[in-house]
Amino acid sequence: MGIKDNEKAIRAIVGAYVEAYASGFSDRHIAERDDEDGTINMKINNVFVAALGPEIQYYSALARSLDSSLGNMLERMAIKIASLHYVVTQHVEGKLYKEQTDYIAEILEKYKRHAMKPQVSDYVGMTKKKGDVIEKRHESDYYLIDEETDMRYLIELKIGGDLDNKKARSEKEALLEQYCILTNELGCEERVKILFATAYNRYGEGKPWTQGRVRQFFADDELCISRDFWNLVCKSSDGFDIVIDEYRRNAHFINEALDKIKSIYLPNA
Repeated sequence: MGIKDNEKAIRAIVGAYVEAYASGFSDRHIAERDDEDGTINMKINNVFVAALGPEIQYYSALARSLDSSLGNMLERMAIKIASLHYVVTQHVEGKLYKEQTDYIAEILEKYKRHAMKPQVSDYVGMTKKKGDVIEKRHESDYYLIDEETDMRYLIELKIGGDLDNKKARSEKEALLEQYCILTNELGCEERVKILFATAYNRYGEGKPWTQGRVRQFFADDELCISRDFWNLVCKSSDGFDIVIDEYRRNAHFINEALDKIKSIYLPNA
């Protein structure tokens, strides 16, 4: 696919997803107007927020729903864009050896105790570890196969970057096990890469990613933040700029949807 065709395809996907999201978001919330278990109604009865006035009460409830559902849309959109250039799957399965799981547990414990700073070199050579074997399957956020370069990318995507304290270790463990499964199958470690990705940089575009929980379990070379993530998914050095530009061009659909919802929930505003 040529550069111009790639950009055109990316823009078409972004535009379609944003417009469909806006329509679905407004239709869902408007349909729930008289449903006491509706997304907004369940949150709008917080008396402490209500005391601040109806507009604050409404926006407080809507913002949570918008943030969550927008994140889900971006995840689906990224998968669709990735499918332009990669074989995209969301699971990994195959052989895993006991020596490998033991070694993974060992290095994760060192990360947890801050006895070791994560480095990609920590797991180089794990394919050589054998021992008892088990068959294992992992669900994956993104497993991308680049058929042109024969590279595999195992991606843990957190839209805004939040990594739950209780899940950080288990999520890195799952990625390392997937890494072993793939490298065992390929007999080669150079063609598999682990990445922790975000759709935007919570610290500001271009600024260092400093979240401690991420840094505790992921190496610098494993971070795929904002621009790097979209460039990878789009397989273009301009991927981030294309996605953001097209999103902004279509953001009016979401604003119109929000106005429509507001007219139903706050008719006198």
